[in-house]
Amino acid sequence: MKFFETRISITAPPETVWQVLTDKSRLATGGFGIKSLTGDLRLGGKLTLVTEVTPRPFKLKVTRFTPAKEMVWQGGMPLGLFKGVRRFSLTAIEGGTAFHMREEFTGLLLPLIWKSMPDLTPAFSQFAQALKQNVEEPQ
Repeated sequence: MKFFETRISITAPPETVWQVLTDKSRLATGGFGIKSLTGDLRLGGKLTLVTEVTPRPFKLKVTRFTPAKEMVWQGGMPLGLFKGVRRFSLTAIEGGTAFHMREEFTGLLLPLIWKSMPDLTPAFSQFAQALKQNVEEPQ
């Protein structure tokens, strides 16, 4: 298993962070590194994600959706040859919310695909900073 992750503290309650985190139009226009996000952002919903890092669209499924706590997007290749699972977690802390985003990659083709994958650390950091800014300094 290989992964990328980021963490940041946000001075707002989880419910406020969740509102931004689940606003598809804001995610696509608020500096998150997302060009477009379409589909149903709900448990079992199907999404199409296009990022600034990779121009090809990713087909995803929402496999967990617990308001103000956790959301999980999953995508990949048939037969588990390659799978990515991105988890967004919100935890109430004194003075706000601890945000954690982690994407884990698994599958038989992981060694081959990993070699050609860009380092997503800057993109993850950009997402976390954009979330913090959009929550703490709303437009």
